[in-house]
Amino acid sequence: MPRKPPDPSPPPPYWLYLLECEGGVYYAGIALDVEQRFFQHVFGLGAKFTRARPPQRVLAARQYPDKGAALRAEIALKALPRARKLAFFDS
Repeated sequence: MPRKPPDPSPPPPYWLYLLECEGGVYYAGIALDVEQRFFQHVFGLGAKFTRARPPQRVLAARQYPDKGAALRAEIALKALPRARKLAFFDS
């Protein structure tokens, strides 16, 4: 039986997002759909961090071409001091 050729479509874009959570703390993550992921966090279906500190709002989001690029950006963002995290999205 002949093999099916690989799907030539590009990978879906991912988003890096920054949430402000209860107590004013920040949470960063990646997702295909920021709005859907925000509501998962709100309803306790997200990370342990956001179950303990429910998110209040999305502060910023930036699109990346693929999951790998978004993960690298997330690591870079998390390494920054709090005062520079919002500015990360302006660069």
